[in-house]
Amino acid sequence: MRVSIKHSVTAAVAIGFAALVLAACGGNDSENGGAPTAGGGSGVVSIQSVDGTNVLVDSGGRTLYTAEVEKADILCTDACTSFWDPVAASDAQSKTASADLDLDLGVVKRPDGADQLTFNGLPLYTFTEEGAGQLDGDGFVDDFDGTRFEWAAATTGAGSATSGSNQPSSPSPY
Repeated sequence: MRVSIKHSVTAAVAIGFAALVLAACGGNDSENGGAPTAGGGSGVVSIQSVDGTNVLVDSGGRTLYTAEVEKADILCTDACTSFWDPVAASDAQSKTASADLDLDLGVVKRPDGADQLTFNGLPLYTFTEEGAGQLDGDGFVDDFDGTRFEWAAATTGAGSATSGSNQPSSPSPY
């Protein structure tokens, strides 16, 4: 009798795990409020209204950010990436997103050799201190290795969403 109970528990756990995996894989565009999505539905990038501003978001609904200081070169490395997570991408994803959303998206090589998605020539990041549907990183100013970063949400209109009132400093010791 012990063997059959053990197998029943194992089967129940396996079925529960399979249900969780299927639920995590499911989803539709209604999760993004019906916003356009790049990359054939699952999307690397989509456009979403956050606090009344149309911003680019990743597939998890997290706002994407750029820093003007990176116009010529990627400077957010090491400690910076513990707060600002680079958005990984392939050239094929960027071309699909550019065509689907009519955006200037591209791919650049990071110093570590990884491909990073760009918007209007600037590398894209998510802010590790915020979740989906938030805009806390917009206007955030911090300093890493002597370089001053002012982060702006990637918006579909001209300029950034920055109101100028959000000027916190990162908890970085750099």
